[in-house]
Amino acid sequence: MANYKYRGRDNGGQPVQGVIEAASESSAADSLLRRGITPLAIQIEVTEAKVGAKSSGLFQQRISHVDLIIFTRQMYSLTKAGIPLLRAMEGLAENTSNKRFGAVLKDLVEQLERGRQLSSAMASHPRVFPRLLVAIVHVGENTGELEGAFLQLSDYLEKEQETRKAIKSALRYPMFIMLALVAAVVIINIWVIPPFAQMFANFNVDLPLPTRIILATSNFFVNWWPLMLGVVVVAIAGAINYVKTVPGRMVWDRFKTRMPVVGDIVMRSLLARFARTFAVMLQAGVPLTQGLGLVAEAVDNSWMSGRINDMRRNIERGESLTRTARNSELFTPLVLQMIAVGEETGRVDEMLFEVAGYYEREVDYDLKSLTARIEPILLVFVAVIITIMALGVFLPMWEMMDAYRGR
Repeated sequence: MANYKYRGRDNGGQPVQGVIEAASESSAADSLLRRGITPLAIQIEVTEAKVGAKSSGLFQQRISHVDLIIFTRQMYSLTKAGIPLLRAMEGLAENTSNKRFGAVLKDLVEQLERGRQLSSAMASHPRVFPRLLVAIVHVGENTGELEGAFLQLSDYLEKEQETRKAIKSALRYPMFIMLALVAAVVIINIWVIPPFAQMFANFNVDLPLPTRIILATSNFFVNWWPLMLGVVVVAIAGAINYVKTVPGRMVWDRFKTRMPVVGDIVMRSLLARFARTFAVMLQAGVPLTQGLGLVAEAVDNSWMSGRINDMRRNIERGESLTRTARNSELFTPLVLQMIAVGEETGRVDEMLFEVAGYYEREVDYDLKSLTARIEPILLVFVAVIITIMALGVFLPMWEMMDAYRGR
């Protein structure tokens, strides 16, 4: 549970505002409507300012994914050992190596001492603890299975970390090759080609087409490189700002799932995250529709979040999970069949874990073969660039040598 600030109007149309405790924004809105208040704005009450967690200073220590993994694993061990929650939190706050995270934990301790639930205290730090994490802790508190909730969270976060590292590792090599190739092209055009251009000009001979193209390109680089650099910087800044907008983020997130070579991997990793996150939520006892709402945030892709929210709205209208999954056009027939079996047997969470494992194995296989698939493409691209430049430089030299021998 968390505290939410709200503004609204009562049945008489008069403006009202206040604070309400609820599990989510939608729950807060439902509670206000039952009281006869029409909400106009609902916002979580944040206490991060007190501990400096929202500070964006240059030297502010960052709370990473690893910090959350260590926190959930330690909380699981401490609660399993029977150590009281308040004492466990105090120990973690004093011994954590991340000072910023330690300040957040100390604030949680203060809120626990005032009688608040752990999930409510964690919800007051939305930039530190994701809503998914807070929801599972809340269910664990209400069912007396807090130990199991932290175990589920630690396993989930560790799996997420492994997938992220695997994707970054697989993409590091092709990105390095592309950057090196761009740098080589710039260096050759600015510092290598101009001396040859001067030599060809002194001979006053007709140059072949490849050479004229290379010399024109080099001349453009030499004379206009400040403008080109400015255009690149402006384009990158504009693209970043556009992606920060809602339509831009939607376009970029959709494009990531359709990129050549890596688009399928991104899509499968998102589906694996969706299935595992949803399975964890259902296994923890989170209601189906609320779980889908939280999963939509956890997938970290606005395009897929929109599809998942469509599924949630269709389920709220009375449709089955299998039918909404089929209409979303996100899943393969095999996965849809597994979801249907899970819904018929009442074991949707188990089937979703199987779905997550299926997609994760697909992603692992694709990542291992990604370098092998990209290497030939990169080699052909590099070979074409080198061949064009070599021909442009050596063709006129060969022609001049032939003309000299003909004399």
